[in-house]
Amino acid sequence: MATRRPAGARTGAWTAERLAHNKIGQDDRPRRSAKKIDTTTAAKAHAHVPASAADGGNSASLLLFGGPYSNVHALSALRERAEALGIAPQHCICTGDVVAYCGEPEATVALIRAWGCHVIAGNCEEQLAQLASDCGCGFEKGSECDRLAQGWYGFAMQRVSADDRAWMGALPKTLAFSLAGLRVRIVHGGLDIANHFIFASEPAVIAEQLERSGADVVVAGHAGIPFIKKTARGIWFNPGALGMPANDGTPEVWYGRMAVGREIVLSTHRLAYDHEAAAASMRRSGHAEAYARALISGRWPSLDVLPPAERAASGRRLRPHRLAIPARAAAIKQPSERAR
Repeated sequence: MATRRPAGARTGAWTAERLAHNKIGQDDRPRRSAKKIDTTTAAKAHAHVPASAADGGNSASLLLFGGPYSNVHALSALRERAEALGIAPQHCICTGDVVAYCGEPEATVALIRAWGCHVIAGNCEEQLAQLASDCGCGFEKGSECDRLAQGWYGFAMQRVSADDRAWMGALPKTLAFSLAGLRVRIVHGGLDIANHFIFASEPAVIAEQLERSGADVVVAGHAGIPFIKKTARGIWFNPGALGMPANDGTPEVWYGRMAVGREIVLSTHRLAYDHEAAAASMRRSGHAEAYARALISGRWPSLDVLPPAERAASGRRLRPHRLAIPARAAAIKQPSERAR
């Protein structure tokens, strides 16, 4: 949805951050975290997934999702889906950008904080927390996305409270933990740059990021299109965005899961919700009509961010992805703390 920015173009406050460590499904001993996190919320660097949190039988399951984008209707539907699946809040992880394009930023922040899931900071959280003048998405000045961002970011800035900005400012930039012996790292966009768009058609970029990640699986958001890419260096898993369709011509949004049983299964899933109500909310505010139409049509208002392969696939219905990998009997040593 944005004009692409070269890797390394934006570092700022995203440098010198430290990983939070935890072994999910193995212990819940306190570990060092990137920042002091508001303990009244679930944006914590520690998680414990008991074997009973499952899709059935003796397995564990995590629910993963990208930006809710101020779409409280989609977030509410996902919370209901998690409850129906028996996935506890502490086993749900958001890759950031809770607030963005859509019409109900206050309600979306309130719901995600009340839900109790893990949240890492996206570029929108960082910028709103600092009262910055733009969303930090990396849009080229004068582009269509830059013009549209002036409307939705200004709208969000007026409605996000000081308390919510403080919550955003306390969110960790990354999480790292072990799941059934696999090292997993959660980031917003790229390892070093939060607003780095990474797509399935960029194997060299993915391989380089995985090489430096210290993880077997990297879960990332920001790009808005779900995919699972397995390489010789590991797996890059984008569960998709929750608050906006994936530019595939359908109004449904996406989330992902990691389920542990005899094997570890990574998967992406569609989510139907009341997109008409979400679009109506945006139209009442009048701040981003192009994105209100996108909620209905399933097509993004700008394709500037997309590489040629993803641009060519615009409007083509996406299939869910599934990848099964062997569960490891022994835990892998946690990656050491590293500068971001």
